Amino acid sequence: MDTSNPAVFVNAQLIPNFIGKKVRAVVQVNQCDGGVTTAKSTDDCQLTIKGLPQVPLMNYIEVIGIAESSNSIEAEVWTDFGNTFDTNSYNQLCQLANGEFKSLFL
Repeated sequence: MDTSNPAVFVNAQLIPNFIGKKVRAVVQVNQCDGGVTTAKSTDDCQLTIKGLPQVPLMNYIEVIGIAESSNSIEAEVWTDFGNTFDTNSYNQLCQLANGEFKSLFL
């Protein structure tokens, strides 16, 4: 496993802190249009994900990629988590991974 460039756990609120860096986010797919996906973050904000293949609508996916802007990620890797996901727990994980327990995640 490559640990030289870890992806930071983020939701939409945290993405602006990591523009140009590798991030990891879970989103719910709302629309797919030829490599550009519109999705809802786990903290209920709209994000644009670029570089994804066709993904089933309303599925949750984890995206690892580069944060291009405060609401856009260029996907490198993605995993389909299906149509159920605990968004509250993921948001708590994001807060822990970027707060008091940051050293455990990077």
